Amino acid sequence: MLRRHGPGPELAVEEIEQTAGPGETLVEMRLASVTAQDRTALSGKQPAASFTPGSEGFGVVVSSAVAETGAGVVLRGEGVGVTRPGLWGRYAVVPDAAVHPVPASLDPATALALLTPALTAHTAVRRVGQVRGGETVVVTGITGLVARLCAAVARSAGAARVIGLAGVVEPVDLVGDLVDQIVRVDELGQVGRDLPWCDLAVDTLGGPVTSGVLGHITPGGRIALLGYKAGEFTTLDLHQLIGRDLRVLPVNVQRTTLEPGAVGQALADIAPARLRPEVELLPAAQVSEVLDRSASGARFLLDLTALS
Repeated sequence: MLRRHGPGPELAVEEIEQTAGPGETLVEMRLASVTAQDRTALSGKQPAASFTPGSEGFGVVVSSAVAETGAGVVLRGEGVGVTRPGLWGRYAVVPDAAVHPVPASLDPATALALLTPALTAHTAVRRVGQVRGGETVVVTGITGLVARLCAAVARSAGAARVIGLAGVVEPVDLVGDLVDQIVRVDELGQVGRDLPWCDLAVDTLGGPVTSGVLGHITPGGRIALLGYKAGEFTTLDLHQLIGRDLRVLPVNVQRTTLEPGAVGQALADIAPARLRPEVELLPAAQVSEVLDRSASGARFLLDLTALS
């Protein structure tokens, strides 16, 4: 439980009674993520009194009207860990809408570790890009985790072809069967002429790559802009933009409200990709250490079975 906010949050293990009411699910917790949302809440930037932190987790259903008893579920959303008690405990009571199924082929730790980037990919490909069956999709920066997840989502959504863009010296071993073709981008971000026409481009790089990819989008097509690692500025050819009726669509995850079922859909989309993220599992008692180390970008999961 969080005792106070601000610098040096005071965390303590404390027994509290958990009872699920109407519209709520009681879950025995197993794992929890340490997210940017959790660090924000613990720094005192969220208006909340002392509470149990934790906005993303995995556990086993004890009682619920929306999930079978004993089912493994991911928990996220509906104010959990922000405006209502969170998940860093042995048990949690959450709104039914915060309970999401996990595909049998996806182990719990992987599902939880990939949840946030999977939702980013879901938003870019399905929500913003609105990929349709039979389309050709290009994903730039394909060696990055989010880009690989975008490829997996596009494939699951019915794309006929998925093409990945990678730098000339980047190894593509981890891309595996996610794409049908790799096209290289040179050191200046120039896209090769061998890039086929596509209906949708999901651009994680920005800069000159964006303008290069625009020249390969079919009339009426679109590009979803997800990042700007290669540069914050690009050049748009208004003649081809207007003449081919292309749509430039920014992806802003913070301003996008997830529709019901989005979490389960995102996990189902990425399950066949069999990606294994680098994540460290630590006992929940080491949460203070995890908070300090996660601020640098490292990814951790808390083992809530090891609470003491």
